[in-house]
Amino acid sequence: MSDPTQNPQPSRRILVADDDPAILRLVTAIVEKEGYRVVPARDGREAYKLLQADADFVAGIFDVVMPHIQGPELVRYMKTEKRLMKIPVMMMTAEQNPKLSSDSFSAGAVVFLPKPFTTAQLQIMLRMLIAKSAS
Repeated sequence: MSDPTQNPQPSRRILVADDDPAILRLVTAIVEKEGYRVVPARDGREAYKLLQADADFVAGIFDVVMPHIQGPELVRYMKTEKRLMKIPVMMMTAEQNPKLSSDSFSAGAVVFLPKPFTTAQLQIMLRMLIAKSAS
């Protein structure tokens, strides 16, 4: 039995991508309160570059509609990369189009959160996401 105090925590970092600075701040605040470190990305391209450079994330939270690279495209890219395909992703959007949630799931997203959302809704989704990550 190894002493858990000797083992470094597995990554507690979550990649959060949203082109709306207010949403990015809100999600960051809630996720950090849950004990995770947030790596923010202001759009899909920035998130893509971060993922190319670093796969050490416990989860991703992406806006569906972003400039340059949309959320579902980002998830599809992750599914093609061995080191990224295990990272569970939550998609969120203010768009009322049901096709977006089905696109997100078919791309490989695990949970879908419509905006606006409450702190409690995001916390519940985050816990579901992390549970997926652990399994």
